[in-house]
Amino acid sequence: MEEVHVTLTAEQRVGTATHCPYCALQCGMTVTGTTVAPREFPTNGGGLCQKGWTSGALLTSPARLTTPLVRVDGELVPAAWDDALDLIARRLTEIQARHGKDAAAVFGGGGLTNEKSYLLGKFARIALGTSQVDYNGRFCMSSAAAAGNKAFGLDRGLPFPLTDLAEADAVLLVGSNPAETMPPFMQHLRHAKEIGGLVVVDPRRTPTAEQGNLHLAPAPGTDLALALGILHAAVADGHVDWSYVDERTRGFDAVWRIVARWWPERVERVTGVSAADQRRVAERLANARNAYILTARGTEQHASGSDTVSAWINLALALGLPGRRGSGYGCLTGQGNGQGGREHGQKADQLPGYRKIDDPAAREHVAGVWGVPAESLPGPGRSAYELLDALGTEDGPKALLVFGSNVVVSAPRSAHIADRLSALDFLVVSDLVLSETAALADVVLPVTQWAEESGTMTNLEGRVLLRRRALEPPAGVRTDLEVLQGLATRLGQPAERFPVDAESVFTELREASRGGLADYSGITYDRLRAGEALYWPVPAEEHEGTPRVFLDRFAHADGRARFVPVEHRGPAEPTDEEFPLQLTTGRVLQHYQSGAQTRLVSELNDVVPEAYVEVHPDTAARCGLSEGEWARLASRRGEMTARVRCVSSMRPDVVFLPFHFAGAQRANLLTNPALDPTSRMPEFKVCAVKLEVA
Repeated sequence: MEEVHVTLTAEQRVGTATHCPYCALQCGMTVTGTTVAPREFPTNGGGLCQKGWTSGALLTSPARLTTPLVRVDGELVPAAWDDALDLIARRLTEIQARHGKDAAAVFGGGGLTNEKSYLLGKFARIALGTSQVDYNGRFCMSSAAAAGNKAFGLDRGLPFPLTDLAEADAVLLVGSNPAETMPPFMQHLRHAKEIGGLVVVDPRRTPTAEQGNLHLAPAPGTDLALALGILHAAVADGHVDWSYVDERTRGFDAVWRIVARWWPERVERVTGVSAADQRRVAERLANARNAYILTARGTEQHASGSDTVSAWINLALALGLPGRRGSGYGCLTGQGNGQGGREHGQKADQLPGYRKIDDPAAREHVAGVWGVPAESLPGPGRSAYELLDALGTEDGPKALLVFGSNVVVSAPRSAHIADRLSALDFLVVSDLVLSETAALADVVLPVTQWAEESGTMTNLEGRVLLRRRALEPPAGVRTDLEVLQGLATRLGQPAERFPVDAESVFTELREASRGGLADYSGITYDRLRAGEALYWPVPAEEHEGTPRVFLDRFAHADGRARFVPVEHRGPAEPTDEEFPLQLTTGRVLQHYQSGAQTRLVSELNDVVPEAYVEVHPDTAARCGLSEGEWARLASRRGEMTARVRCVSSMRPDVVFLPFHFAGAQRANLLTNPALDPTSRMPEFKVCAVKLEVA
């Protein structure tokens, strides 16, 4: 492939103020041609991480797709757009005529703009008439969302501006490694660290844990027990804010009946975290003038993830933190539009505005905006892993359209998922590069990337941002919105029902969200262009937005938050004689998600070009391994290879793999698809493995 060349207008040569294509921090940047520079913005304070600095490299990458590809005699060959879209529409129509509407499925992504997420859900439910639509955000934030909805009646990752953290005297980070995943975030923790108030909970001694004043290293899958122990200490040592509990919450007594059995010494035996450290954390949070508890994937990606997050929220409520200016609980959203992506309808059980798809009033409202009968909308479909697991089965979808996701690398038990994709009658992937998932497709559609299109993103604070187009896309490339319109019209829909202009789609999204929990109806592109800081809900154009959601009341009908009784269960898959080690997975600084993009950036890939396994030196020696050797890791689901890194701070019973690599180096060849019963989140963060010489 040749390098893609770009043409700039005079305005674009000056530079376009936009936002980074990667994580939910959505750092402010300026793009001039393919050159990226940081700009002042509240989340990043003028900084960028290594991924952000190098993000311009993909704009001219020779790996970019610039023409549709269609599989002929087993090979993907170039095709004209009309031919590719005609083929897709014909095959979808044939498959649905033979097997029913739910024989076609749609899988989206947490990096899609709000406009794409919205139109994708609308396309699935109207143009295809299928209930089978979900997205990879189910693998990222769903447990925290479920717990937040139970406790507060509403899920917004951070219900306060990120800059509020700068005044915190104490911050408890649970299962989060922002020093690698979103480095500019760390500046907001500077004050807490300087006065000794930064506590990090992580089985590994991560770069974030290195910066903490106190590091708690529980065994993987025991976070819930740790939260119970700290809450027990808070009660026993007199740290509970009883006036707050009485005035602003319900349900503490039911929680205490469980917590009373989890005294710190018992928790120490389960988690490995000392009783003294548990009491120290409770005291530090309670005595702080301003304190926050923040959770992330490490505590959420478990078969008990929703309950685990509820346990941390219970601790926050007992200390009187949520809904108080300068303090609170929050979830650090991961993907670029992980927040907005779950609000506007690409999730199996939701309609735009964070409405429930089985709510009759919600169906009436959204159907009215879409101009269709409410009864024509399908009901809830399968969650992400369940959808992928059902592909090609007797009762499952026979065709799948994938937008913005690389499930061959990112899904748990990934060899099985690759088999399921191969069992499909028809697979379509819309992407900017030939990802591992796209390489399996029958049709691949080349689409624009972040700097070549406009659209809105909702960052980890619930702030809606405008990402502006900085340059023209390469010839032959279309936007996802154009793809959806092209398919919808071929499936019999009027073109005006599926606009291709992002601002027009957003105008419709505003109406569809009006009156919902995530109400965007008062947000306009003009307000965003003018630089207004608009945090949802924004229920009217004259409304200034809601940066701090719960100051006056929580979103339950009575205005009170709910304590949720939860019990520790431990990992779904215990270790045994055959598989004696616990595997945990995560990200590294240089790569993002499945690595489909960052592995193409030489400045990043040259630093971390292959998978590695972090292991304690004694554990490595017992397995006959030493630094730099290739190891074989195996679980009950598969095996993979990685190069050994001996790390003396690792727990001897734990190994770590980054999940960004493909082929035989996929961490998710090993991971356990056991699902949380509420969020349907797979248990990515712990499974039983064995380690041996490759």
